[in-house]
Amino acid sequence: MTILSLGRIRLFCTALGPAEGLPLLLVHGWGGDGREWSPHAEALADRFRVIVPDLRGHGRSEVPDRGNTPAEMADDLAALLGRFGTVPAVVVGHSMGGQVVNLLAVRHPALVRSVIALDPAHGAHGDEVTRIPVLLARYRAQGSEAAADFVAGAFSSGAPPGLRTAHVRTMLGTPDHVIAQAYAGMYTDPDAVGIRPHSEAYLRRRTQRALTVWTSAEAAAWERDTPHAPGSRVDHWPDSGHYLHEEHPERTVRLIRDWTADEPRTEPGPT
Repeated sequence: MTILSLGRIRLFCTALGPAEGLPLLLVHGWGGDGREWSPHAEALADRFRVIVPDLRGHGRSEVPDRGNTPAEMADDLAALLGRFGTVPAVVVGHSMGGQVVNLLAVRHPALVRSVIALDPAHGAHGDEVTRIPVLLARYRAQGSEAAADFVAGAFSSGAPPGLRTAHVRTMLGTPDHVIAQAYAGMYTDPDAVGIRPHSEAYLRRRTQRALTVWTSAEAAAWERDTPHAPGSRVDHWPDSGHYLHEEHPERTVRLIRDWTADEPRTEPGPT
């Protein structure tokens, strides 16, 4: 499976594992693509039907002139899951992808069984909020070059060799207008949910149980105090950079396996 025409967008997508397996959607973040989930997809394909898309404007998917925002990406993924015909799914997202899968859960609740969000792009507050207009102006002026500066500083000292360079290269290959539109869609557009009060409002609308993993102790404490569906959990990984799933792939695979251990292998989708 490669390019899928979903009516609203054409997405590059791969799928591994048994067709009858529990559907597991793995979603990359801002300026990335689905390749970052390759080790996890292979490891999890024994039990799961692992679905790995490139989001609109990213990787090998279609690049629209407008609408490269998390809300539109969430609606794209709803159409993608509908094409697979096996729902609800466990949805996993990193960074902007964490915001996207939470939006998917809120906007299309029948499609989502549970959510795993890894260092998600929500909950911005304090000095981070004051920097957003300045950063957006840079991204609009310099595009992926400016965004690559963020990526370069997003790894811990223990990150595997080559990981930083790989992400800088992927970010530099993302179209400039996508970088700016996606950032605005996360934080400054009228329906953006990235700033803390808006994040709290949209998380309250999520009805599925959720597991959130933060690299920031403060963010983890904040999200623990935000109302969640029964069975939800917030973890803190202090030994990780922002790309925690790639710095700790085996640990991430265990996290997903443990979280879904009680989920049935198959379940008919809603009619």
